Amino acid sequence: MEVLNDILGYKNLKIYQDTDFFSFSLDSIILANYSTLRLRDKNIVDFCTGNGVVPIILSHRTKSNILGVEIQKKLCDLTDKSIKINKLEDRIKIINSDIKIFSREHLNEFDLVLCNPPYFKNYDMSTKNLSYEKMVARHEVLLNLNDLVACAKKVLKDNGTFSLVHRTDRLMEILECLKKNNIEPKRVKFIYNNINSSSTLVLIEGQKVGKVGMIVDKPLIMYNLDGSMTEEYKKLQVVINNDTK
Repeated sequence: MEVLNDILGYKNLKIYQDTDFFSFSLDSIILANYSTLRLRDKNIVDFCTGNGVVPIILSHRTKSNILGVEIQKKLCDLTDKSIKINKLEDRIKIINSDIKIFSREHLNEFDLVLCNPPYFKNYDMSTKNLSYEKMVARHEVLLNLNDLVACAKKVLKDNGTFSLVHRTDRLMEILECLKKNNIEPKRVKFIYNNINSSSTLVLIEGQKVGKVGMIVDKPLIMYNLDGSMTEEYKKLQVVINNDTK
């Protein structure tokens, strides 16, 4: 079922979503709000853009051109509707394409690549009691981590940035994959439910042909021990749907 929601914290900003697909969640909000944006980043692309929440929020942080790439046609159609209702047609464009094909056609074009990808490996024994649409978003059925990083390398200009949100338990694999593709890890930011919890989510940034040297940014802690939201988390001012990856 198709619904139209407000994106809280952004005046008059709306987004179309469909209950057959995953709704946007904390992962995408972190990617859109905490990814590094440089003044020189004029061409930006969001891989696996889904319903387009990352480009839509990014449009409030930058005046640069933003492209979203999504393989599922229905999600592209939904995002186009969101772009039109927010009057962002001159800023954001959506392409219905396989990222592996897209990357071969757009070599060295982008200053910044962002992605909130499928998190789970596609083992035969994986639990997939999901619709096909949700399975594609959750499991590496059509695109695995190695594919993703290789595609980012192809489309990035030298010194361009790759910003990725992922599960913390795959951090070492991600860092190794970045290094293998000549994308130097430059920044990690861990996300915690509270100060006594382990991190399950992390933002990682790398720079194509960048110099060695990585910083560990201050963490995002979402809740105080009494269950109340931290001040930093409140500033995001978004509704996080429970239907997360």
